Amino acid sequence: MRSYRMSARAESAERTGERILDAMLERFAESPYERIRLDDVAADAEVTVQTVIRRFGGKSGLMVAVVERELARIVEARELVADPGPAAVLAALVQHYERYGSLILKMYAEASLVPGLPELAIRGRAYHVDWCRRVFADRLPADEPVRARRLAQVVAVCDATTWRILRADGGLAPSEVELALAELLDAVLDPVPDRP
Repeated sequence: MRSYRMSARAESAERTGERILDAMLERFAESPYERIRLDDVAADAEVTVQTVIRRFGGKSGLMVAVVERELARIVEARELVADPGPAAVLAALVQHYERYGSLILKMYAEASLVPGLPELAIRGRAYHVDWCRRVFADRLPADEPVRARRLAQVVAVCDATTWRILRADGGLAPSEVELALAELLDAVLDPVPDRP
């Protein structure tokens, strides 16, 4: 009976933590970090400010926790692409940016305001470079100096900034963004190898 109460309490605490993180994420999506007040986040999550502070240590700790959670979700979503073919990869990437692109760019722009966030931004960028290297490994040239240059080009093409330029500035629909990215990548990568 006691372990049931403990697990119910732990589950309740977990749900409360998720509500707080969701409330902070929603506020961050709508407002500059400096204008977000813990009172508002707590009210949105239906908890007290003291609960937020006790759980996350304050506004910067809460923001770091949000970014850590979302980075883990981003990694999981990117790694789940079952078909490693170029079309499926680009469709998943554009879908990912449709959900997270604006938040990623906002986080990079405001990272210097939050202790601990610049390090997470570096981790996120390192993951993006590694993802590009792995996903397009069979289309990168063998010659190392050329390979390094082409990988840098791939990273730039697959960046959230490129998505924003195509989507917001260019006014392209998601399917058109996929096509534009494919055309840009085809210009710098080796042809798709034949599959057995």
